[in-house]
Amino acid sequence: MVDISIIEGRAAPLPIENLDTDQIMPKQFLRGIDKSGLTAGLLHDLRFDRAGRPDPDFVLNRAAYAGASVLVGGSNFGCGSSREHAVWGLLQYGFKVIVAPSFAEIFFSNAMNNRLLLVTLPPASIVRLMEDACDPSHNAVTVDVGAQTIRSRGVQAGFDMLPRHRRMFLEGLDNIGLTLTCEDQVRQFAARHWQDQPWLKDVAALTRERLSA
Repeated sequence: MVDISIIEGRAAPLPIENLDTDQIMPKQFLRGIDKSGLTAGLLHDLRFDRAGRPDPDFVLNRAAYAGASVLVGGSNFGCGSSREHAVWGLLQYGFKVIVAPSFAEIFFSNAMNNRLLLVTLPPASIVRLMEDACDPSHNAVTVDVGAQTIRSRGVQAGFDMLPRHRRMFLEGLDNIGLTLTCEDQVRQFAARHWQDQPWLKDVAALTRERLSA
């Protein structure tokens, strides 16, 4: 597992409020049966015109933001449908951190389960971070996940994370992986449960046997 407890890189400013998952990953890129090939779809209708030509004015098409690993967005980032492809596309494009004043709940859960770090900051800090990102000579962001801090030229701030999300990110776990770290406790609980209430064990299988007899 790659250690990404500290993330350093350039930031790309995307000051769009209520950017929804349909915009982040349009429907025509949801046809695959796996996670591959989503880079082309990321923010497609913003990156390209109707003829499929890159829009030179869009932030991700500018040379100054090539390889940016931090995306600074507006409030309610990731609203709309629950498509997890939006998170996969952001990761495949190279983003490791999204910073915004607020995130949609389902998008937040999808992102944290895929190790895409979401950082929530007050609107005033977001404005300063975007100002830094607009100045190539000062566009450098450092995020320390262990210390839960983010730093740029104009921003030095802490951010909140649930303990389980912090652990998941630092240890490279998803929800299933986190649950499996408690496998011994789960087995012990199950053993006590069946010992105290044996009549509940394998009820469906026993019922099928009686019915078939």
